[in-house]
Amino acid sequence: MSVTDEFLEANATYANRFTKGGLPMPPARKTAVLVCMDARIDPARALGLEEGDAHVIRNAGGRASDDAIRSLIISNELLGTREFVVIHHTDCGMLTFTNDQLREKLHDELGVDASAIDYLPFSDVAQSVRDDLQTIRSSALLPDTIPVRGFIYDVTNGTLTEVA
Repeated sequence: MSVTDEFLEANATYANRFTKGGLPMPPARKTAVLVCMDARIDPARALGLEEGDAHVIRNAGGRASDDAIRSLIISNELLGTREFVVIHHTDCGMLTFTNDQLREKLHDELGVDASAIDYLPFSDVAQSVRDDLQTIRSSALLPDTIPVRGFIYDVTNGTLTEVA
């Protein structure tokens, strides 16, 4: 049995007990959370979220990439979010490579030129949070009145530490 088949079995059990089909589209807590895709982070548990509470946008590193900004714009303009939270974390895989290293790997293994892609790696977690906060705050497509706060999640103990 594949992992996907296990997911389908788990979904059948979940769907049999599902009672939240009437939730409205806008998030109840009017917040969007940008967080890393790392499997060690469960944003719902870490932040006390239930279905319908917040938009959770995940990508490698929790970076404020063009696509993350696109999601924040839609979340704000069309679905009423009024606060943004950015969460990066300790022991992040984005600390383990550079753009050039990944580009070379893709060239060597797949024979492709990936030089046009910025994978947004970083060497300092706190600085990457500050950089992403600045990217969000400086976007002309997002109101500058939206509170934006950034945190580092510690994967060893589950705590959040705010980045000034």
